[in-house]
Amino acid sequence: MTDRPTACLALADGTIFLGRGFGATGEAVAELCFNTAMTGYQEIMTDPSYAGQVVTFTFPHVGNVGVTPEDDEAAEPVAAGIVVKWDPTEPSNWRATRDLDGWLASRGRIGIGGVDTRRLTRAIRQQGAPHVALAHDPHGDFDIEALVAKARAFEGLVGMDLARDVTTAQSYRWSETKWAWPDGYGSQDTHKYKVVALDYGAKRNILRSLAHVGCDVTVLPATATADDIRALGPDGVFLSNGPGDPAATGEYAVPVIREMVEDGLPVFGICLGHQMLAMALGAQTIKMNHGHHGANHPVKRSRDGKVEITSMNHGFTVDSQTLPDGVEETHISLFDGSNCGIRLSGKPVFSVQYHPEASPGPHDSAYLFDDFAAAMDERKRDAP
Repeated sequence: MTDRPTACLALADGTIFLGRGFGATGEAVAELCFNTAMTGYQEIMTDPSYAGQVVTFTFPHVGNVGVTPEDDEAAEPVAAGIVVKWDPTEPSNWRATRDLDGWLASRGRIGIGGVDTRRLTRAIRQQGAPHVALAHDPHGDFDIEALVAKARAFEGLVGMDLARDVTTAQSYRWSETKWAWPDGYGSQDTHKYKVVALDYGAKRNILRSLAHVGCDVTVLPATATADDIRALGPDGVFLSNGPGDPAATGEYAVPVIREMVEDGLPVFGICLGHQMLAMALGAQTIKMNHGHHGANHPVKRSRDGKVEITSMNHGFTVDSQTLPDGVEETHISLFDGSNCGIRLSGKPVFSVQYHPEASPGPHDSAYLFDDFAAAMDERKRDAP
């Protein structure tokens, strides 16, 4: 090792940030975003919605609680890389099984520390989410011009169907429930509802939240057909979060979602699932300047004015100006007025842009899983 910088973050506009590398060595090319959450870096790095992105953490203490397999939201980290202010420290937490540096290295994910993340965050807010190349070399040998060229050559997330890359390869059942002291995760052995969850990049805590309210969850790949879903005879259908452009994934997912709505099934969507449900109902989506990524986003509920503090992670949004008649806007962001929820009038069909399962984040919106269960209860009571 030398005193030279061992990591380089090159933006497509030619801006260069040098720092200390950790995790895996090599290069990654992606879109750069920032996340304002104060906790949950492991959950964020393993959130499939971050495919194709490098995450800048605005909170400086990253790595201080280490990592533990219990906190993974997917089998492997999905975000392409991580940018932090201070170098990760040795973990100080009774649940930690290893440090962040070694965990990232073993999973091929690159980190850079010693970066002025405030300056970087301002650049993202002012100019939009840039395309970047992130490199880690223990000897500090970087071809700056080549890294900038790679960042400029990145095609971006618009038009990219990344759900195919992160979805499950085959169907499976899920019964694990939410973590609780002192026993950890539980198991749902008494099922009230049969739910099909379409996996566009589902976080594990979403599946746990469904199981927690009594759902017998069968997870199907993103490319599942309407007949695949009907064959399981579900009481409801869940549309998961996920990465990429909803219009691209929607080419095959939206017709299926539309059929489920026409069948009269309760449908509940989160994040990418929310965006594609809106498209199935006739709305459009747009790319945001820098997106919403954090665990402290205030959202106003239209029906009573209640404000929920929510966890968010999205770079696309539903254009509320395109919502058709019969589709009610149920939640809006108090940061920028963007759409955060919809409901189809007269049918048990609803979705939200944010993450009510948290992990990381507040639990203000956990009631939505109960609402989904109540919708399935009502349909079962009304069934002939």
